Amino acid sequence: MTLFYVPNLTSGSVLPEEESFHAVKVLRLQAGDEIIVVDGVGGYHKARITLPHHKRCGFEIIETKEGFGKRNYKLHIAIAPTKNIERLEWFIEKATEIGIDEITPIICRFSERKVVKEERLEKIIVSAAKQSVKAYFPTLNPQTTFDEFINNHKAEVCYIAHCYEQDKKQLYHELVGKKDILILIGPEGDFSKEEIEKAIQKGFIPVSLGDSRLRTETAGVVACTTVAVMKITT
Repeated sequence: MTLFYVPNLTSGSVLPEEESFHAVKVLRLQAGDEIIVVDGVGGYHKARITLPHHKRCGFEIIETKEGFGKRNYKLHIAIAPTKNIERLEWFIEKATEIGIDEITPIICRFSERKVVKEERLEKIIVSAAKQSVKAYFPTLNPQTTFDEFINNHKAEVCYIAHCYEQDKKQLYHELVGKKDILILIGPEGDFSKEEIEKAIQKGFIPVSLGDSRLRTETAGVVACTTVAVMKITT
């Protein structure tokens, strides 16, 4: 069955206009056809179309599963936007497919991109979540500066991944027993040494993501995958 996204589902059993158009004009669904509706906060609903209108497609819910696909951890990745925005978009798509709770674009000293279009990134999140059958959608936070972020985050356990020769922990060794995880990923030029020291002073643990020097977006996906694998197996 085809999956559709309806935020604020309690406001009415009607698909949003874009989803209605896709259901009625593209897929040519009719009254009585069954669909899956997710609300982005854990609700997974089997539904039946009642009014196949291309702008306001009505449906009725016939079965509900709450907490569908709920993970046993919370992951927040704060990542510096890449100069080529397509690389950041790729990270957001893959992180959503793998499983992540929050994404925050952070502007660092060596950042080559200072502005992101949040509306475009939100659409990528919705598309990736639907494609991978997710009922929980990650929150895309407004972009912020590195200093503002490390001073105001709420995570219980926080890490900063960087490439400098320094005493660092392996991320996968650090995750056992951790449930609320925050990881900082820097820009193409990495974090500055001053930023790393500031983060350490705020309680961030320096970590390595492996032996290879990774691109920003690759590092984000490796971090996301490492957490997913470790939390599934522990």
